[in-house]
Amino acid sequence: MFLKQLEYLIAVIEEDHFGRAAARCNVKQPSLSNGIKQLEFELGVTLFKRGRGQRLYGITEEGERVAYWARLILANCTAMRDNIAEMQDSLSGTIRLGAIPSMSPVLPIILQRIRKAYPLVSVDVRFVGNNELKTSLDNYSIDCAITYIDQSDEMPWCEALPVFEETWSLLVPDSFKFENMSDITWEEAADLPLALLRKSMYERSVIDQTFTAAGRSVVPKIESESILHLMFQTQFTELCTVIPSHYTRMPGLYTGTKALLLKDPIIRKGIGLFWVKSETTIPITKITEEVGRALAKNSELQNFLYHKSTTSAG
Repeated sequence: MFLKQLEYLIAVIEEDHFGRAAARCNVKQPSLSNGIKQLEFELGVTLFKRGRGQRLYGITEEGERVAYWARLILANCTAMRDNIAEMQDSLSGTIRLGAIPSMSPVLPIILQRIRKAYPLVSVDVRFVGNNELKTSLDNYSIDCAITYIDQSDEMPWCEALPVFEETWSLLVPDSFKFENMSDITWEEAADLPLALLRKSMYERSVIDQTFTAAGRSVVPKIESESILHLMFQTQFTELCTVIPSHYTRMPGLYTGTKALLLKDPIIRKGIGLFWVKSETTIPITKITEEVGRALAKNSELQNFLYHKSTTSAG
């Protein structure tokens, strides 16, 4: 059994196509197919469901189990190489970082710290939902994740490090109607025309629950998975939208818009860094942990994101 065969296996699973998997592994398709067949022969099991013409129809139950161990073996092999490089002061490689979409404006700060501390290390950022983050951490397809700290109960196999606390605001057109306002209640916001995140997203579930607790239900005019798109809706139309308050700092408010702190209640959601618990310290994971702890120390990131406009309103 060779590591390449395990890499081929994971590539086929993630690409769901032998041709694309071969291109990803920089080999010809016959070479990849032979590697998979040799792995099946050595293990004595069929890993993939195949149809006429060897068309791929999914992975077998045995294949799922082998894939689990393959990811674990490959992750530990990478950690070993990184550990040796760290001993020689030449740590390099790629951090596979998963994040919820609302963290997009915050990541430049985190990634800049990583580049300064470890110039030979690169970062592969993947924006996905909470459920996919949990799965990706569990199967070692990402090294660490940034999401809401209250998700830690659903990820007991992970370490969790609180980094900062998020509040939410209502983005409204900068018009005479809102001229003298700095905050607004959830009950009042329910009467406005709204553009909101899709129901499949975690943030939307919290938004709906908060409106319900205020005795109101809302039907948005527009739904999207992109907060930036919703902000454009407010900039160019009459619609209002709910945003993390740090968006007033990064990327900043768009011309023609204004942010009002949502209150009664003020929602405070902790944001944290997650990584898989391990008996040994994995160098690539340790890099992100170090940066996270530095930004959490003395509330540095909190103070940067929630300066005057958001902290004074709270």
